[in-house]
Amino acid sequence: MKRSHIIATAVGGAAGLALVGGIVATALPQGSPGAPASAAADAAPQAVVDRGVLGGDALVAAAQAGLDEAQEQDQQVSIAVVDRSGATRLVLKTDNAGPQTQESAEQKAFTAVSFGQPTSALSENAGGDAPSIGDIPGTLFLAGGVPVASDGAPIAGIGVGGAPDGSIDEEIAQAALDALENYEG
Repeated sequence: MKRSHIIATAVGGAAGLALVGGIVATALPQGSPGAPASAAADAAPQAVVDRGVLGGDALVAAAQAGLDEAQEQDQQVSIAVVDRSGATRLVLKTDNAGPQTQESAEQKAFTAVSFGQPTSALSENAGGDAPSIGDIPGTLFLAGGVPVASDGAPIAGIGVGGAPDGSIDEEIAQAALDALENYEG
């Protein structure tokens, strides 16, 4: 049985932090920043807009599906999921993934959510002698990153790095995305 490493991060106050199976979950008190708004606040014009985010269980299910696909293809990779702001939410690595694979996966996920397209579709606009999208720090225009969308807007990115060909990375990322599309929580 192959093992994988889980890296998870959570942003928020110290209220209600819990570590369960390698995932940090936060429960914010009502009225605190990031907590759900009350029904009365929903009726008035909102200064705070709710955004779709992937829950912890969905993150794990997607990354695990990608890891399963990587192991089925005998690939040594890292799988990263970032949120809409590009912050890393989860990384899974196969046992023998190289040290460069995590950064590659995170940059592909960041690029996919930033542009709302698979990284393989963006590569043609990332080159040349003039300034281009390839000059944006933290981006990587190699195949292997796919966006996660909700209501037509990107809410997350999934990136895979480490396979000998970007198309294999993208197949693994797509398996993770497919798991999200079929997720029943």
